Amino acid sequence: MKTKHRVCLLAVPLLTTISFAYAQQEIRAPRIGFLTAQSQSETSEDALRNLAPFREGLRDLGYIEGKNIVIDFRYAGGDQARLRENAAGLAHAKVDAIVTTGNRATAAAKEATATIPIIVAGAGDLVGTGLVASLSRPGGNITGSTRMSTELGGKRIELLKETLARLSRLGVLVATRQDQNELKEMESPARQLNVKIQSVSLRGLSEFKTAFASMVGDRADALMIVHSGFTYGYRGALLQLAATNRLPSICEQAAWANAGCLMSYGPDVPHLARRAAHFLDKILKGAKPAELPVEQPTKFELVINLKTAKQIGLTIPPNVLARADRVIR
Repeated sequence: MKTKHRVCLLAVPLLTTISFAYAQQEIRAPRIGFLTAQSQSETSEDALRNLAPFREGLRDLGYIEGKNIVIDFRYAGGDQARLRENAAGLAHAKVDAIVTTGNRATAAAKEATATIPIIVAGAGDLVGTGLVASLSRPGGNITGSTRMSTELGGKRIELLKETLARLSRLGVLVATRQDQNELKEMESPARQLNVKIQSVSLRGLSEFKTAFASMVGDRADALMIVHSGFTYGYRGALLQLAATNRLPSICEQAAWANAGCLMSYGPDVPHLARRAAHFLDKILKGAKPAELPVEQPTKFELVINLKTAKQIGLTIPPNVLARADRVIR
């Protein structure tokens, strides 16, 4: 009898230990990496346009930071080397997924890992850059949302034409090889509107003044700046030159209009960030990134900066102003 009693006493702490370990595994919160090329000090509305909606989307799905989900934020401050280091750090930490903003962060994450799921909270041409195989079947470990839509370039030209009836020559600033794809998509709508496109490539800050001198010399009536990590990083300098040369400008994201672009027309960036939370939820519940089609934008916003219009001496037609989702006065 004493022997049996001793065995039971030994079994109780063993079972308790196993149960405790199992409970610890059960309550482990998933750890998510949030990778961006932006700086942590960028606390403006523009910098929060991805983060705040993403957090809201998580809360709507029942995820509470610090309780049932942990987010490891990695900022690069525009430094490409640091961006790669941050991506490698998240991969080394074996996070459960990485959420990225923009092509540069997505490319850095893909370079760092081929197994950890990567969710894109809005980026440029994911197919053209080779980040995914196709929108319907992305393959690999990347899915999420793209800001690209084949009709957006044409819509921006239409808006400029409505705003500036005399528009016949449009300067288009591009900085990457992928921007050429956007140029091709613009050719047909530009012809239909009798607008000639004058593309100007930028490879460095030293070329900015020359680029604008070229457009002004060729009598460009307006300017379109194609969004990329490079042009966005120097948006202040580019928009100042546009204002100095009195060139009406149109850009992709509201962040550009906030910085002084006359008009912006493009995807509702907060909506894309909120969708990232839904992609993450599916992946944490077992879905594979390769099987989740990349989504194209369905919500768009037009922002008009009346301060810039006044600065360059332009009056925005009432019919265009009435269509704006937001007006900066």
